[in-house]
Amino acid sequence: MGLYENIINKMEKISLIGLGYVGMPIAVAFAKKVDVIGFDVNKEKINLYKGGLDPTKEVGNDVIKNTTVDFTSDEARLREAKFHIVAVPTPVREDHTPDLTPIESASRTLGRNLTKGSIVVFESTVFPGVTEDVCVPILEKESGLTCGVDFKVGYSPERINPGDKVHRLETIIKVVAGQDKETLDTVAKVYELVVEAGVHKAESIKVAEAAKVIENSQRDINIAFMNELSIIFNKMGIDTKAVLEAAGTKWNFLNFSPGLVGGHCIGVDPYYLTYKAEQMGYHSQIILSGRKINDDMGKYIAESTVKKMIKANKQINGSKVAIFGVTFKENTPDVRNTKVVDVVKELEEYGVDVKVVDPVADKEDLWREYRINLCEVEDIKEMDAVIFAVPHEEFKTIKLEEIKMMFGPTGYVNSEVMNEVAATSEFDLVNDNKEYVLMDLKGMFNRKEAEDTGFVYWRL
Repeated sequence: MGLYENIINKMEKISLIGLGYVGMPIAVAFAKKVDVIGFDVNKEKINLYKGGLDPTKEVGNDVIKNTTVDFTSDEARLREAKFHIVAVPTPVREDHTPDLTPIESASRTLGRNLTKGSIVVFESTVFPGVTEDVCVPILEKESGLTCGVDFKVGYSPERINPGDKVHRLETIIKVVAGQDKETLDTVAKVYELVVEAGVHKAESIKVAEAAKVIENSQRDINIAFMNELSIIFNKMGIDTKAVLEAAGTKWNFLNFSPGLVGGHCIGVDPYYLTYKAEQMGYHSQIILSGRKINDDMGKYIAESTVKKMIKANKQINGSKVAIFGVTFKENTPDVRNTKVVDVVKELEEYGVDVKVVDPVADKEDLWREYRINLCEVEDIKEMDAVIFAVPHEEFKTIKLEEIKMMFGPTGYVNSEVMNEVAATSEFDLVNDNKEYVLMDLKGMFNRKEAEDTGFVYWRL
């Protein structure tokens, strides 16, 4: 029998190296069909999984409690598997050059424990050539084995969308590639065990690597165009959201909207492609232009906030601003490469005291990465401006009158409590002498209602 047959008959195991937002859901999905070893160097994370907790909130605690994934931080356990999936992050450095340290480290770890007859599939987003030119030499050196003879490699780019409960591993067509036809067929069959949408067989590993890196580059460029439109229309005094709604009535108008572009994919992947292009003697024009626009949006939003505060007769130095939402996107605890932090830092440069509220964000990661502590919504009072940066579901029930309370000494009060207390005259619900600055980045609130309620209102 071949490796695929041995896997489905549970004579061989699959290993997942890297159990983050991408690797953990993959491990859980495969564990419903075959035996899976879930490996991560982070012992604390492994202990959480073993305790039935899902720090990523991608599948939930109940799923983790009931999964058969064999979670471990012992790299020697990788020797028990023959089909290895590497799903570690591929970030960029401060100078925007690729940081291959995680994938190189994972390759060394796996190489030390690689056995003959294995297939290694990389899922990390990389520029074309990394799998074969960077990872394979490391695997060979550490294992003493020869690629193509003693083990084979493949590539299948991750397409999981953190926080998205619709577009999941099972429902997204999976691109797969292998170094030869036999490997490709095996990789395809293994992924077909869990990917209901089916697989697309790329003609080479480099083609698959290139396909992944341009997916997010294309999205990045389109969002950059929306951000540029937002800057232009704001100068013209035109509501960008209204413009996009009108333009969106045409059948072929692409549905993108302006916003902060962060996270581990869209804000990072384009730099992998442009880095490789530079090595080949070509300087990117469109991709890097789009990146610059998106990278500068945090500064633009902070400056726009300050301008609105000045218009509202606020003293900037020493003022207080609340930011609701700090993750890189809604409904996920992931704070990696979040651009909301750029808004925080830029406002602090003006001498603003910034309070951040986010019931979803990973508090430990936020402190470790950015030295930001979170506040509770009840602590938000006597603000000079409020910014809604990330449209978490938890924020969608907040009403405009409740936001107004954040500008007073009482602070946030739930609408039901507000109505009860209003009759007692314990506090004024509305102070018409105040100027309420509301920066609604993603258009969570109705502009007319906000302005009629007395807000100095702004959105991208």
